[in-house]
Amino acid sequence: MSTDVSRVAVVGDCPAYRYGLARVIDSAPDLEFAVGARSVAQAEGELESGDLLLLDLQEPPGALSATVSRLAARGVRVLVVYAAPPADIAEPIRAGARGCLSRQAGELELLAAIRLVVAGCRYISAVLAVDPRPCLDPPCRVTKREREIMELVAVGETDHGIAVRLGISENTVHSHLDRLRDKIGSRRRADLTRFALSHDIVKG
Repeated sequence: MSTDVSRVAVVGDCPAYRYGLARVIDSAPDLEFAVGARSVAQAEGELESGDLLLLDLQEPPGALSATVSRLAARGVRVLVVYAAPPADIAEPIRAGARGCLSRQAGELELLAAIRLVVAGCRYISAVLAVDPRPCLDPPCRVTKREREIMELVAVGETDHGIAVRLGISENTVHSHLDRLRDKIGSRRRADLTRFALSHDIVKG
């Protein structure tokens, strides 16, 4: 296996959802589907330090946090999957999870979340982190080029890769990212991806 390929495991209650995740993961050249199981106990023997685990279990918050804590202590990077927003989105993060993903996430968001976590970032789906109060801020306007850059960021392209794909210099990419930071308050890839997905700049 190439050192550039990251292992991804799936533990979840629903066989059809596990199968769907496995197909998406296997379709990505930089990812390898490691194991799928109904429970952590069934998968634990196959998990290695550095693996990313998509954890989709309907457990009480305390039990889920204990599971996340145990896996994180072994060096497994856990991305918790939720069918609906949890009462406390911070609880699994405090336990050591690298993020929280909505079960309604599309293929693009799923792969972007996995790649961001593999790269050392955290990821939280916009629908899980949304503030229930109505937003009174005017919509953020992005240019066509900024939209293209955000689309490439969302699928895991590096700054160099974006420059090559768009036929521009890396300095120009950095200038666009700086302008995006001024508009949305951050140029971190996790934040840009969340913003792009939640504002329909890219489709999940």
